[in-house]
Parts: sequence; C-alpha cells; structure tokens
Amino acid sequence: MNVDPVVSAMTKIASAGVPQLTRQEVVIKILKALKLDLKQPPKDFESVYNYALVEYAVLKDGKIRPEHILKLFRENEIKESFWKAFTSDDDASFIDAVLHFIDSTNLGDEIIQALGLQAKLDIKSDIRPYIEDFYQAFNNVAKRSLTPAEILQLKAISQRQFSEAAKVAALIPAEFEPLIKEKIRLFCGRKFVFDAFEEFLNKYTKGYFTIIGDAGMGKSAIAAKYVYANKAICYFNVLQDGRNRPDLFLKSIRQQLINRYQLENAENDDLSALLVKVSSNIPDAERLVIVVDALDEVDQEPGAENILFLPKTLPDKVYFLLTRRRYESSKKRLYTEGIEQKELDLTASQYVDFSREDIQEYIRLFLNNDPDYKDGLRQWIQERGIADENFIEQVAAKSENNFMYLRYVLPGIARGFYNDLSLKQLPDGLQQYYQTHWMRMGMNDKPQEMMLIALFILVEIGTPIPCAMIADIAQQDEYEVENILNDWVEYLKKQSVDDEICYSIYHASFLDFLKAQRALQPNRNFLKEVNQHIVDYWERERGENDEDC
Repeated sequence: MNVDPVVSAMTKIASAGVPQLTRQEVVIKILKALKLDLKQPPKDFESVYNYALVEYAVLKDGKIRPEHILKLFRENEIKESFWKAFTSDDDASFIDAVLHFIDSTNLGDEIIQALGLQAKLDIKSDIRPYIEDFYQAFNNVAKRSLTPAEILQLKAISQRQFSEAAKVAALIPAEFEPLIKEKIRLFCGRKFVFDAFEEFLNKYTKGYFTIIGDAGMGKSAIAAKYVYANKAICYFNVLQDGRNRPDLFLKSIRQQLINRYQLENAENDDLSALLVKVSSNIPDAERLVIVVDALDEVDQEPGAENILFLPKTLPDKVYFLLTRRRYESSKKRLYTEGIEQKELDLTASQYVDFSREDIQEYIRLFLNNDPDYKDGLRQWIQERGIADENFIEQVAAKSENNFMYLRYVLPGIARGFYNDLSLKQLPDGLQQYYQTHWMRMGMNDKPQEMMLIALFILVEIGTPIPCAMIADIAQQDEYEVENILNDWVEYLKKQSVDDEICYSIYHASFLDFLKAQRALQPNRNFLKEVNQHIVDYWERERGENDEDC
C-alpha cells in the first residue's frame, strides 16, 4: 500500500467531524478503514511507515495534524531519506533531508500557510518538532512489530555494534577524529592501493610503504580509511593548522603507543626506543602499522636526519604507511638500513585506469546518494539533457583523476554556480578550477580588495584564527569579514579552538594557488599592506597586554 490512501483516509475522517472520539478511537477507525491489523503492526517497511503515519497523525485530543504536514511524509524522496536515516541510525540526516526538501519545493509555501508562519525562515525551527515526532512514532511501531525473540536478538546485535564503535572511537586520537570522519565520507575504491600494501605486509617482516601523488588525489583519504578500518596508530601533518612539527609528531605517537601497549617508563623515549619496547608486546598474529600522512607538509630544519626523525631500522612486525606529494629524489629524507622500502605512485601509468574507475564511482555516489547535493546535480543534468553516464564520464575526464576537484566542482554545480555553463565549459583540472573560480569571483577587481586581504591574512598567519581576529587585523567590521568567509566557506576549514570558531585554508593545493597569485609576489605593495596590518595588530595586542600588567 502506498501512502496516498493513508493520507486520504485520515483527511476523510478528519473532515467528517465526528465529535467526542478519543485519540485511540480515531486511530482504530483509520486502521480499520485501511484494513491494517489493530493488534500486531506489520513487518515490512512500507506497512510500518503507513502504520506509523496513522499514529503520528492523530493528536492527543483526537484531532488530525495539518494535511500539508501529512503530505510531506507522503513524498517518495522523504520516505527514501527516512529509510536511509533509520537503517544507519542517523536521525539528524533525516531532519536535514526534510528541511532541504521543504526549502527546494513549493510545499514549503503551503506549510507556511498551514502553520501560520511568517516566512520560510521560520520553518527550520518550527518544523523540526514535527519531524522528530514522526521519527519517534516510527520507532515505536517498529518495536511493536517484533516478536520477543526478535527483540532479544536485536538487543544483542546493538550491544555488539555499540561495543565495536566504542572501541574504534577510543583508539582514534581525538585530535584527528574530525579529520578522519570527514575524509572517509563517501569514500570509495582505492582497492589497488590497499591490496598493494597488504601484499607488502605479507612479503616483508618490516618496512616503509609510501603512497605518492599530486595534491587532491586522495592520499589523506586513503590514510584516514586505513586508520579507521584497522584502528591504526596515526599522525596527520596539517600545514594550515601548524600541526606539522617533529616534536608534535613524537608526542602524539608516543602517547598512542603507551596507551595501546601499556608501556611503562616510556614518557621520554624517542621513537626508536618506543618501537623496540612495543615489538615485544605485539602478539604473534598481529603487526604494528603506523600511518603518517603528508610528509611534504612537515616543518623540519634541513639536515641529514630522516623526515620526522623516522628510524633507519625497525623491529620485526613494525611497518609505516606514509603519504606525500611527488618531489625530486634529491629532496628525499627517508634512509634505511636493512629494511624494505616500497613506493606506490598514484600518477603512474599502471594505476590510471584504476583511479579513473574510482573517480567515476565517487561521482556516481555524489549523484545518487549525497543528501545535500544530489537534487541540485540531477536538476543541472536534466536541464541540459545529459545522460547520467555521460555526465559521469566527462566530469571524471575533466577532474584528471583528482578528488579535490570533485569536492569543489560537484557542490558548485548543485548550488547553481555553473548554471551559465555547459558540461564542456566546466574547468579542466584542479588548478584551472581554482583560476576559473578566482576570475568568476572577480578577485582581481578593486571592489574585491577586502576579500583578498581576508584570504591573504589566513595565508600569512598560517594557523587557525577566529573571525574577530581577522577583522581586527584588517581593521574592518566583523560582520563584513564573516560574510567574506561565508563566500569562501568551501575553501576554508572551520574548527573549534579553545571554544572559539577558527578558520584556516582547507587544502594545501588552494594554499599553493593563493601563494602563486601575482598579489602575493614580494614586489607588490598589496602583500606589504597585508603584512603591515598583521604587524600593527601584534603591536596593538602587546600594548594592551602591557597596560593590563
């Protein structure tokens, strides 16, 4: 049974105006009209959904909820979103999907009138209780549809899943948990990389395995996926956050090893000493894999030592999975004695076809499963009469096998940023994408100078800073700076530092692009102006601190 007869039956009973019926009497009346079992709810999703809609529709006083609210839950898109949220135990994603649906359809206007709201902006706060109530109604019906044996089985499964999730959460360092979760969102493919690393582990008793690739090829995502799936010890170098120094690396890895293997008297050990202690605690059937991402972003003085002072020798059953960009062999800073090193270059010709397939699958996931952007993408495609596979193949070709390109371009298409372009007119490759976006935002025009100043302050400071600090440095209104940051939100990383929202450049490739712009060259007065703003800010801060002393 689809939802339409359910809504029709409820509205018919509501319009009949039968007086003095209790809520239970109204529910029974509707269930009978729909020929649904009064005692035992059905087991299939469609029937449980309809049953829950009946119980949700009838209020405590026996009255029926507004018809437009019921129509909302009749929509197939809403049902699909609900099923995905329910099966993944993510009610927040269902709420977001409903709000997005209302924002993008005429139904929002109808609900405004039905609920007596003043504007569409009121919907997000006023509609949320309706959504939460339906989610709860479905949960209640679903539980009643189970037999006692099924309930016990479900409890056992839930407990195991909770225990496993708790274990994973406990083993992932809190400082990297947000980054890892973001990187593995919509992760797909890269099987050839994981297979090659597994072969390396099986072939050698210890060693270094390095994944090499250009900016945006998904190296950090591969590292994050391996860490999450295997509960590996890890460190993610992040240039933009200032989290890229050898001392910070050692401190984090040391604490993780102490916690994982219950090491004693190891608080001052260097990495080599730590690994020797750990090696005697590794069970026979297990290995220690330490994942280190973005070696190219490490801030370390030149010298003969290995990058991050990684050991030249390793105990048995100890491996490092490393990632970095390509660079000249003369700049290599990883020397070993008697242990195996292997490199996998994602740009190598033998991996091009594998990467293309992964890119196409990623686009397919975006197009069919992303709750925020799939509708906008499909509308853009349909307006141009493009077949799905043709869109996937051409965008994959334009991406040049670069996932960061897709992270920017696909949401841009969905939000209407490229409504004036055809498929062939989309930028080719990540660098051309940055240049195209730069020009379309008018960044070389005089009116955008404040926008340039805000971005280049982030470049020059080099660590996450709050909006208020950017405004103070630029001597501009904080509201105006916040609007600028919102305009560039997809290129920035927002994070909480000491309970304050701070901003930094999201990806090293965009940082490189900004540094390459003419305005950043030393002979330009603009760069001098930005640096002078920063100097003036620190002088003001010192003056205020002196007055407080």
